[in-house]
Amino acid sequence: MSRVGKKVINIPANVTIEVEPNLVRVKGPKGELTQAIHPAVEVLVKDNTAVVIRKGDEPYYRAIHGLTQRLIANMVEGVSRGFSKTLEIVGVGYRAAMKGSDLELSVGYSHPVVFKKIPGIDFEVPNPTTVVIKGIDKQLVGEVAAKIRAIRSPEPYKGKGIKYADEFIKRKAGKVGKA
Repeated sequence: MSRVGKKVINIPANVTIEVEPNLVRVKGPKGELTQAIHPAVEVLVKDNTAVVIRKGDEPYYRAIHGLTQRLIANMVEGVSRGFSKTLEIVGVGYRAAMKGSDLELSVGYSHPVVFKKIPGIDFEVPNPTTVVIKGIDKQLVGEVAAKIRAIRSPEPYKGKGIKYADEFIKRKAGKVGKA
């Protein structure tokens, strides 16, 4: 039985949820998100809560039940508070800067890498070695953060590269000469 799917989603006062036959639309102060839902589940909205109910007890339905509940809960949180990921740039001469609405990264290549602005995502560069990615769609924020990190992944010897702020890079020892 899905424990995640059973959780009730609390809806803040400034957020509205509209349920159509296979679509859920969530509107809030930061924007609007829509999500297609599987016919194996049903979303009921009462007062200021939403509940996801599954139509069967097969393992596939149980998985869809929990997934749908989390997707809707993330949509509610996104349109009310938003999501953000923080990336740190480590390395001598490695830095980030805003170039208009695009993000320009100097991370050891012969040329600066320009990451184009994506609709629904905002970049902030509080200092040259920190990039903050903000948006209302949790999946899109994580995907953009992963793409930026992939431009120069951290290496295990000196830790140079782009890493998540809470990521720990396990270091390796360098070459050891003969004794």
